Amino acid sequence: MAQSPQVEQALSTLKLPAGLKIEQFSDVSKWGSPRMLALDKQGRLLVSLSDQGRVIRLNTQGEVELISQGLNAPHGIALLSDDLLVAEQTGVVKLPKQGNGWGAPQPFIRNLPDGGHRFKTVKVSPDGFIYVNVGSSCNVCIESNPLRATLLRFSADGRPAGALLTLGRHAQGAIWATGLRNSQGFAWHPQSGDLFATNNGADNRSASKNGPVNDDLPPEHFNNISPGKHYGWPYCWAETKHPAQMFQDPDFTGGADICKQAQAPTLTLPAHSTPIGLTFLHSSRLPESIRQDAIVALHGSWNRQQASGYALQRVKFRNHQPVESVPFIEGWLQGNQAWGRPVDVIVGADGWLYVSDDLTGWIYRVRSE
Repeated sequence: MAQSPQVEQALSTLKLPAGLKIEQFSDVSKWGSPRMLALDKQGRLLVSLSDQGRVIRLNTQGEVELISQGLNAPHGIALLSDDLLVAEQTGVVKLPKQGNGWGAPQPFIRNLPDGGHRFKTVKVSPDGFIYVNVGSSCNVCIESNPLRATLLRFSADGRPAGALLTLGRHAQGAIWATGLRNSQGFAWHPQSGDLFATNNGADNRSASKNGPVNDDLPPEHFNNISPGKHYGWPYCWAETKHPAQMFQDPDFTGGADICKQAQAPTLTLPAHSTPIGLTFLHSSRLPESIRQDAIVALHGSWNRQQASGYALQRVKFRNHQPVESVPFIEGWLQGNQAWGRPVDVIVGADGWLYVSDDLTGWIYRVRSE
């Protein structure tokens, strides 16, 4: 695919593992800022454009087809059988299959809290349940709405199917896991079936009570999600060593044992790097040495003196568990100025890695040279 000199110059600043190259697959900037990615049943790329209320589809040449518009901050997109689910600010809508595309959106999951961390991701698990993240309304606070800072689970027909079973007159709730400030990226390990999720930690925290802000606290979390577990926010975060131990925010303390009861992450990532999209490489055509691993998109910090993120990070897995994270592609951050912001990652039908960037408006493809 021919690239313009300006695109080639920008891409030349990126550092990749030996034997790989990155190219601009599509420039969708005139349609909006691309966020989350999915594949239709023919393997074509679906892209949400949250800022413009659109979902588009790209053919194998990167050409754009409009799928839906007029949506309310659409973010996550997922196939449910032949239909298309789109996560909006206040719930999930279903677009019924219609010809080679989908019809008008219909309400499916309603009354989710909006505002705050408003973007929601929807995915369908290998066993057919629907998962939706709901971010916190604040940086650090006690939420009045129990649906905040959670991962929710629903049945395939949109009924709540959370971790806490209820009896008698009490309706089943949707809450699957809590204490997750903003987990926009999640995926299931293709062999173990475990659910892993990225999570964005709180801003402007200190290592001591009333102390100065420490840009390296708290680290971002990479969690193995289990039903009914609490993952620490707003009271606790993890140390950066592995395996991580949880300790209490000195300026926002909870009960004496709250951090002992909180579930520690399996790994930590650089503080305020804003990990979002997550995908496993098992089905890819990338080098066999990395196919057991995962790639995380680091969207980038907004309030550090020295910016962090703006990169792709490789999470190494051994025996189906993460053991280390290392840089995969860097260079969107030059000095303290970023020219690109990766959002989501997905392995395409052709086996290559696709990446959305909501700053340039580009979709990249990473493949072997």
